[in-house]
Amino acid sequence: MASAEKRNRQAQKRRARNVQVRTGVKTAVKKVRELAEKGDGAGAKAALQEAVTALSKAASKGVLHKNAASRRIGRLARAVAAAK
Repeated sequence: MASAEKRNRQAQKRRARNVQVRTGVKTAVKKVRELAEKGDGAGAKAALQEAVTALSKAASKGVLHKNAASRRIGRLARAVAAAK
């Protein structure tokens, strides 16, 4: 069926895009966590801003649920505050 083939193509495109966004989010979060563990408060705060942007974009694109993104942002912010 042509419609099933088209849906499969669309799903593959979306999956590739979602994987890329999710990978970017993971990298940004990892960077914040590493800096927070080292005790680099200023660096962690700057990295937190990038991570918040990445998480918010992922939520707005539907890659992450908005509550999941919000929860991750809150936990990261708490970790950065504790690192200072």
